[in-house]
Amino acid sequence: MGKGAYGKSMSQQNRSKPSLVIASGNLGKVREFRKLLMDLPVTILSQPEGLQIEESGKTFVENARLKALAVAKATGQWAMADDSGLSVDALDGAPGVYSARYANTDEERICRLLKDLEPFADRSAHFSSAICVASPEEEILLEVEGKCEGLIIEEPRGINGFGYDPVFEVYGTGLTFAEMEIENKQMFSHRGKAFALLRPELEKLFRA
Repeated sequence: MGKGAYGKSMSQQNRSKPSLVIASGNLGKVREFRKLLMDLPVTILSQPEGLQIEESGKTFVENARLKALAVAKATGQWAMADDSGLSVDALDGAPGVYSARYANTDEERICRLLKDLEPFADRSAHFSSAICVASPEEEILLEVEGKCEGLIIEEPRGINGFGYDPVFEVYGTGLTFAEMEIENKQMFSHRGKAFALLRPELEKLFRA
């Protein structure tokens, strides 16, 4: 691996500001993590372009581990991966770990979901997020999981967010994720809840 943003070891970077690579090619997800991590003494990097990781895990936790370990090894930096998705009760938990592979685009994924749900009255669902931090030495440093309960509405609402956000209404709010500002979404979201568990441990790592 050549020099550059990923060229220094953590021991070298600890002399100044350490780096953490977000193991995702999803720009919306990377933006959310940058916002969540902005006040920690760490430089946030995106994973290398073109890096492909097979998400062969059967759970969100397994996939988060696979991605964090692969990106940490490829970059020589600590890496943080999130594997998240939507599980719909009437569809026996689908799309689940296949949420991003349910169709080719966000619009097509939403269309398929709404069509698959047409025969059912029960529209309850939940988002799950598993977050893992791994080292280049193939060590799992941190691991947490968060959930957010809600329901699938019949038509998309809102212009914020990404993925299934426009059709997922959070219980007790009357709003979809796509209708929430990012600060509000962080309070309720599966990723925000997982990060709330992760943050104290991250602070210990980066402020040590």
